[in-house]
Amino acid sequence: MALEITDATFEEVVLKSDKPVLVDFWAAWCGPCRMVGPIVDEIHAEYEGKAIVGKVDVDANQEFAAKYGVRNIPTVLIFKNGEVVDKQVGVAPKNVYTGKIDAAL
Repeated sequence: MALEITDATFEEVVLKSDKPVLVDFWAAWCGPCRMVGPIVDEIHAEYEGKAIVGKVDVDANQEFAAKYGVRNIPTVLIFKNGEVVDKQVGVAPKNVYTGKIDAAL
């Protein structure tokens, strides 16, 4: 399972990471999010030690979703050195997400 990221842990886990970070902004009621979730979990397992892969439930944690302009979910942001370096809005095949992480490695 991907790491659960909250407003309280976002800065430490994402912004201060020395590795690239994939953050999936999602909600339990969102159908497309349920399609992306298993993909994100697979990527988490495959990139362990190379990148951080986590999820933010936007219903419970709105601060950073608002800060990064997340208006539609699922939205996946790729961070490197505390900055957003790539973005994917909506459902995409796994290779799209892994390609974005690979570019940030």
